[in-house]
Amino acid sequence: MSSPKPSTPRFFWGDQPEEAEFYASQGIKHHQAFYQSPYGRIFTQSFHPIDHGMGEDVPIKGVVFMTHGYGSDTGWLFQTTAIAYATWGYAVYCADLLGHGRSDGLLGYIGDFEAVAGASLSFFLSVRKDPVYADLPAFLFGESMGGAATMMMYLRSPPDAWTGVILSAPLFIMPEDMKPSKWRLFMFGFLFGIAETWQAMPDNRVVRNSIRDPQRLRMMLANPRRYTGTPRVGTMRELARICEYLQESFPTVTVPFLAVHGTTDGITAPEGSKLLYEKAQSKDKSLILYEGFYHSLIQGESEENSERVLADMREWIDERVKRYGRGITKTVKADEVGVPTVSVSDKQ
Repeated sequence: MSSPKPSTPRFFWGDQPEEAEFYASQGIKHHQAFYQSPYGRIFTQSFHPIDHGMGEDVPIKGVVFMTHGYGSDTGWLFQTTAIAYATWGYAVYCADLLGHGRSDGLLGYIGDFEAVAGASLSFFLSVRKDPVYADLPAFLFGESMGGAATMMMYLRSPPDAWTGVILSAPLFIMPEDMKPSKWRLFMFGFLFGIAETWQAMPDNRVVRNSIRDPQRLRMMLANPRRYTGTPRVGTMRELARICEYLQESFPTVTVPFLAVHGTTDGITAPEGSKLLYEKAQSKDKSLILYEGFYHSLIQGESEENSERVLADMREWIDERVKRYGRGITKTVKADEVGVPTVSVSDKQ
């Protein structure tokens, strides 16, 4: 007789402690809300540093806006990155992409990448423009497919909106065995849009060199909001299109940026980060390649390796705050930010 399958924990850290207690133990004040963008309602989260002993807000030196990857959301393991940045003294805002997590849209479907990126950009800019943050350095952060969304957001932003961009294993070039078959997409095209949302593409996502640490892989698979179906036809078509578009746009990039990538990444080709570094016109650009690292640099590598990546990110962002900021720090309460949102009462 087989043993019963273990139940999914409530949180990535287990069933206890409760959320408020956990975040307080990390030195974080956490807030969840829904934001109505022009393209649909999206789920958002914010992380603000607090004093461990007193629980009071502490001065922040900048704001970071984070975007997760395909099939994921801003909760579960992804938020460990947001928590890390908050403990470094940054206010962090995240949003579930349309078609992901608790945001609007069919789960796992990205039919219009411009709308997907535009929904999150609408929220990010509304926060960035708020008077409490307007004079602080502001950065975009994107992981995996979120790196492509982040680059699209940068390209669609007003000039000088962002102090810098941080990209972790961004999706700019698909490895050959991940690319959708042009013949298959061509055949589905004859169905005049009927096949757009079909889960009919070969599932090559769980491939070699994605997540190295077995325990973290089990934690990632336990995410109750993770998209587990095979790729949808329209999603793969759109991702293939957007990779080509972004590659063509690299020469217009002028923002300071840091791109990090594992050399044995089996999900997004490190050649994409290399191409951005070569083509971008940015005067301040950095590329770090981690020999032998897999795709998920922060959530999927060993603790030692992920700490190495985070340390490099912290050094880069702190240096840019010193270089481009005006030496301003500000104590900000999350409820002081005048962004029209609807608070989340059910935090399941």
